[in-house]
Amino acid sequence: MAGGQLDIARMKGRGYTKNKEPETKINQRIRAREVRLVDTGGEQLGVVTIKEALDLSEQRGVDLVEVAPNANPPVCRLMDYGKYKYELKKQAAAKKQKSQVVKEIKFRPNIGNHDFDVKIGRIREFLGEDNKTKIRIFFRGREIVHPELGRKLAHRILERVADLGGVDIPPKMEGKNLIMVITPKKNTQGGKENAEDKNE
Repeated sequence: MAGGQLDIARMKGRGYTKNKEPETKINQRIRAREVRLVDTGGEQLGVVTIKEALDLSEQRGVDLVEVAPNANPPVCRLMDYGKYKYELKKQAAAKKQKSQVVKEIKFRPNIGNHDFDVKIGRIREFLGEDNKTKIRIFFRGREIVHPELGRKLAHRILERVADLGGVDIPPKMEGKNLIMVITPKKNTQGGKENAEDKNE
């Protein structure tokens, strides 16, 4: 490999990668002359020169990551930075999912067109705010002998919000209610074709 190509390869492997968070310095981007070094398992290795820390990270096949830049000297840790970023991303996604609100909208199987349009508007608003929406179609009296009306209404609802959401929980009867949950589009792998009632 030519000298220039070798230098580029080293730069890519030593902290000059694309899409790296600017606030986190790794490898050769760390400018301190000395750092307090922490091993991959959390063991304190004491204060060492930046060269010693970089040499050790290369020997271990991991990155040198500055985790406490304001300390004196800065604290650096040996770790797989790619794996570290992946774990942070997973934690952020889990936190977002945990904080996601489930809204609920109630329908009657014989709902009028105006009321239907109003409720569809609310569902679209909820999905646009990245909230799951539970659809509850409740039956009264002898309406319960016609559950197909509820399933037909569920499909009608899905058709009106298909650009924003998809099925998370397909339509199913729970007592005198037909329940369906719609999730924002980016959180679903299904589509309105998944709305078939498997128990039908």
